Amino acid sequence: VQLQASGGGLVQAGGSLRLSCAASGRAFSNYIMAWFRQAPGKEREFVARINWSGGATYYGASVSGRFTISRDNVKNTVYLRMNSLMPEDTAVYYCAAKSGYGSRSLAAYDHWGQGTLVTVSS
Repeated sequence: VQLQASGGGLVQAGGSLRLSCAASGRAFSNYIMAWFRQAPGKEREFVARINWSGGATYYGASVSGRFTISRDNVKNTVYLRMNSLMPEDTAVYYCAAKSGYGSRSLAAYDHWGQGTLVTVSS
């Protein structure tokens, strides 16, 4: 599966943004989908993941309650709605896909998008 992330940009603190990740290829609905992010000088970290049907979601501690992951298996797209953005959310956001069981480990994901930059100004 090939992944294309979009929707990043510059936003003020407290604002909102929605990222999209469009998948091409077969059987999108068979994949666990996730978002990770990498801030300058830091390691890539887990943000959120969603299971095949969209019925189960998991979040990193720093975004829980502010971010929402969702998917549309007809449009082959996964979304990340980000509310109450803070400067520390500034990062390149990556979508990722894996088959099998869900994981928070980036090493477990086989397919990666190119990343989209989110900048939150104070």
